[in-house]
Amino acid sequence: MQLFHNPASPYCRKVDVLLHETGHFGDVEPLPAGGHPTATGADANMPVAHNPLGKIPTLLRPDGPALYDSRVICRYLDTLYDAGLYPDHRLWEVLTLEATADGVMEAAVLMVYEGRSRPAELRHEAWVDAQWLKVTRALDVIEARWMSHLAGKLDMGHIAVACALGYLDFRHGERDWRTGRAALASWFATFEERPSMIATSPEQV
Repeated sequence: MQLFHNPASPYCRKVDVLLHETGHFGDVEPLPAGGHPTATGADANMPVAHNPLGKIPTLLRPDGPALYDSRVICRYLDTLYDAGLYPDHRLWEVLTLEATADGVMEAAVLMVYEGRSRPAELRHEAWVDAQWLKVTRALDVIEARWMSHLAGKLDMGHIAVACALGYLDFRHGERDWRTGRAALASWFATFEERPSMIATSPEQV
């Protein structure tokens, strides 16, 4: 299998962490991918021939068409390797927590794109603030409602939350998401020491 991939992407990191946790990291060949948010997708290092959205991660597999969206790819790999990261007895909770974490990633990535895509005089600070509000609301909900889940057996919700928090540190560290969220900060301090997280840290690549 091959994966259109960028180590700075929190969505790609989700896939990488899953592969490390399942012991199958070597099964997938990374295909370096990049691009600008306003790019046409015609660059050779973009997956538009396999994914019309031109987004990463995109997984090429030998037994079917390409898969894209990190949640689809992670669910596929979990099934392929019988990893149990989407357990039936709490499936909807895991999917909801993963969706919450992915929403944090989306808002945080859009904040980065606003700075990279627009000339300084055209940047919309109120829009950026609104994206950060989505992040803070989601983190507040995780702190208030999800810590008992995060204290349980590893599932895809754990991995998604950790990758989202890691991206906030990587791109928005000055905003200090930890203030007022002691339980979540303590959980992440432990989780980010897992070998899978250390190996996939964007600062390490």
